Amino acid sequence: MTVVVGYLPHRGGPGALDLGLRLARARGEPMLVVTVVPRQWSTPSPAKVDAEFGEYARRVGEEATAAARAHLAGTTVPVGHRAVPGRSVASTLVDVVQDAGGTVLVVGSAAGGPDGRIGLGTTAQKLLHAAPVGVALAPRGGGSPDSPDPGDAPFGRLTVAFSDSDSSVRTVAAAADLAARLGTPLRVASFGVRNATMYPPEVGLHAEDSILESWADQAAEAQHRLVADGTVDDGVPCVIGTGTGWDEAVAAVDWRPDELLVVGSSDSGPLARVFLGSRASRLIRAAPVPVLVLPHLSSRS
Repeated sequence: MTVVVGYLPHRGGPGALDLGLRLARARGEPMLVVTVVPRQWSTPSPAKVDAEFGEYARRVGEEATAAARAHLAGTTVPVGHRAVPGRSVASTLVDVVQDAGGTVLVVGSAAGGPDGRIGLGTTAQKLLHAAPVGVALAPRGGGSPDSPDPGDAPFGRLTVAFSDSDSSVRTVAAAADLAARLGTPLRVASFGVRNATMYPPEVGLHAEDSILESWADQAAEAQHRLVADGTVDDGVPCVIGTGTGWDEAVAAVDWRPDELLVVGSSDSGPLARVFLGSRASRLIRAAPVPVLVLPHLSSRS
């Protein structure tokens, strides 16, 4: 059982290492840092070209491993390193997770966009549709460095995103179990966004505001049912964020700098795979903290 980190030094790598380290310490598991290096095609080519390509791939792996070791110097978490050849970064990482008995896969954000927000690049998007375990996404600009005291709590709070559906209730239950195992406080959050094109201009914004207020009331009732049915303990805080866009809705609730947001997968995804609908993708992009996306949980999970 190990936390697997997909790492490249210049593609969100430091942030992925920091988040992976926090998760590994919290779970009491070792960490495996994996760099996918270019793999040669099977088509024959001149020996000199093959040798040069092989040397290039070896150098990429060695440089990435050296950079990762330097970044993680001094940590008390057991860390392994692998450079694995592959033509697809996403599929190679999935293979490594399965081979190593990975419990979670950590990746960094794509380049571009503001620091502190998550960028879903091509590799992350593919992993969110194929990974057999939860996928943790680190914001741009990195995360908190490893604490010199291994007893420090790596996360100050887990917030789980909740929408009133059966799969979302199972996600809350899984997040509550994770928070209990990590010894971390739990919070339930629901987010509602007003659709600017919900009604024609002559109707005005009052109808949209009324719909959003009604939704917020229903969301609060659904959150209360989580306590009533024993999904979460009495006293777990529940919050609702609304706004004219996802950034505004997410910013409507407070966030700790040491927080982790837990998001569930869409019901339409394959069982035991991570799959994101458009709402979850927008929530992830608006999140100001690292995000853990859980695989789809069936009613029998």
